[in-house]
Amino acid sequence: MDDRHLLIALEKYFGYTTFRPLQREIIKDALAGKDTFVLMPTGGGKSLCFQLPSLVSEGVTVVISPLIALMKDQVDAMTSSGIQATFINSSLSQDQISERLKDAREGRYKLLYCAPERLASTRFLSTLSSLDITLFAIDEAHCISQWGHDFREDYRKLQILRNSFPGVPLMALTATATPKVAEDILVQLRIPQAKKYQASFDRPNLTYLVRRKSDAFEDLLDFLRPRKGESGIVYCLSRKSTEAVAEKLRARGFKAVAYHAGLDNAVRAKHQELFIREEVDIVCATIAFGMGIDKSNVRFVVHYDLPKNLEGYYQETGRAGRDGLPSDCLLLYAPSDKVRMQRLIELSEDDIRVEQNKDDLELVCRFAEARTCRKKMVLEYFGEAYSLPNCGKCDICLGTSPKEELIDVTVAAQKFLSTIIRTSQKFGAKYIVSILRGKEDERVLHNRHHQLSTFGIGKDIKEKDWTHLAAELEREGYILRDRNDFNSLKLTRKGNEALVGRQNILLATAPKTRKSESEEEVHSAIQDLPARNAELFERLRILRKLIADERELPPYVIFHDSVLKQMAALLPLTSTALLQLSGVGEKKAEDLGPRFTGAIREFVNDHPDITPVGITRSTPAPTKSTSDTALASVKLFQRGVSLYEIAKERGLTQTTVANHLEEGIKNGEITDIARLVPPHLIDRIRNAFAATGSVFLKPVLNHLNDVTITYDHLKFVRAYDDRTSN
Repeated sequence: MDDRHLLIALEKYFGYTTFRPLQREIIKDALAGKDTFVLMPTGGGKSLCFQLPSLVSEGVTVVISPLIALMKDQVDAMTSSGIQATFINSSLSQDQISERLKDAREGRYKLLYCAPERLASTRFLSTLSSLDITLFAIDEAHCISQWGHDFREDYRKLQILRNSFPGVPLMALTATATPKVAEDILVQLRIPQAKKYQASFDRPNLTYLVRRKSDAFEDLLDFLRPRKGESGIVYCLSRKSTEAVAEKLRARGFKAVAYHAGLDNAVRAKHQELFIREEVDIVCATIAFGMGIDKSNVRFVVHYDLPKNLEGYYQETGRAGRDGLPSDCLLLYAPSDKVRMQRLIELSEDDIRVEQNKDDLELVCRFAEARTCRKKMVLEYFGEAYSLPNCGKCDICLGTSPKEELIDVTVAAQKFLSTIIRTSQKFGAKYIVSILRGKEDERVLHNRHHQLSTFGIGKDIKEKDWTHLAAELEREGYILRDRNDFNSLKLTRKGNEALVGRQNILLATAPKTRKSESEEEVHSAIQDLPARNAELFERLRILRKLIADERELPPYVIFHDSVLKQMAALLPLTSTALLQLSGVGEKKAEDLGPRFTGAIREFVNDHPDITPVGITRSTPAPTKSTSDTALASVKLFQRGVSLYEIAKERGLTQTTVANHLEEGIKNGEITDIARLVPPHLIDRIRNAFAATGSVFLKPVLNHLNDVTITYDHLKFVRAYDDRTSN
């Protein structure tokens, strides 16, 4: 199938005019009957990879999905966009299931969602064999691997698909998988030769923040106060903690509920529904919450406790900002969290996983204690290189992490190191602290360590401060924990030199955890709508909620926040103008357009000084300066490197590089666009802009009706003309 037909379907049903990276290639392979493996971060457009093929081919696509809520959300979203979809799960009666399967056999559905446990039923498999199935899509495919962070026994049953349906292609999709997990997924599904697609794990709209705990709840409040009214998730380690934190938040005026597996099913479903429908803003949850939620406008994710591994952390933070708008991810951390997690790991009866879990915990702690770019560390964990010196999206690179004051701790450190040596390097940090604090517990007395010269010489220092010192000594490489010897502490070469050579030892004090002014400024900076348009945005949110309640749908199924922000900024007054927005398909423009454009028209009438930007072409104010990452692309272009070569050299998509060069044109760094747009096309493009009178690209491209002209050509000409007309 040619690209034109795919783009027509993309625009008609989803409201987009271009594919995201890799989507086109994945869709074409699926349509060609090839097995595929799709590793794409949350919010990267995985679902479209199997949804769009179902719309342009005969038969039905069967989607294996792990949670009932996820099925319902996706089916609701498909139906609202004019796509025939349904689900089969335990929430339905047998009569309802039979009716839906009958309709599927008669070709009334393009997508059929079902749970993995259904595949254990011979009867269900037999029913599936009577359908004209063109594709099996296995969502959350990491659940099939025992090495993954969310292994589920039911997913093992999916091994039967290859033998039972040998002619039907399989598409395995996941947002998180290390190379080891990815390989295991292919082995378990019996598709070792599947074409592998891996998008970048970089979520550029997410900002990663880590704060050392002093008072965890007060730290949380500091973070939440400027975000009141926004949607967010607070992840806690225990069920008890979720309820306690939610209760305290309600007492402080926040709309919060708890969610964990121990709640009654009806209560859990109710709390989830309240969050989806924006009746509450915050869910305090264990990791049981989130995988089944397709809510796009989660503006923040907080880890109140230390996550178990970086895979889980990445997936959980990935539930923020699925609409592409700026969102924050906060991890609250204290060295004592590490000790607590180690104890939980050691209680496990699964010997195979214990050492792996310890390694995973070590990586999480290294991430929390890092003094270098956090984004770089996350991406490299998944095998992706990151070369930018400053990501601009973590507290380290932003300079908003609390400054660590280095102080001379030589005397205390030498006492600690000396005690490790005097106990033959056979004990852990807690035991060493007991000696220094002069605790006559059973083990200390049994080992006669109460007779050591260092026994009790650290009584003047609190236990938690000794524990912090131990963590700092380990972080700075003076000591290490020997996992093969019960986590006993050993002096490294650096530690021995410091002890024997009597060198001064400078370490960080426990950093303050109150939010700095610069972080407040960063958060304010991402609120990108002017005040008057922000007022309209709130009106549109209220209208969206009203429509969602009328139709018993989550608000984000009506429109994502990103679409409402476009409406608030560009003020489309007709359904045709609404179609020019990214994310608005034909059915939604026809079905919902009159109510939203009516609200916008009412707002414009109330504010006669406001001119709708989308009605006549206007010249946007130039940006102040080109961003650092864009400037790197611009400099390469100025040296004669082509757009394609820049993308290849920097490991970016061509679309991203095109955006960088557009920014360079707007700011006057690129003054000749002849290398970017064939000269004979420039006047044709200018005439098309004039003929349509549009500031948008879609109607101009449609007017030109020339396959040799791309959106990038239009962007470059528009940026150049806007710049030179100022």
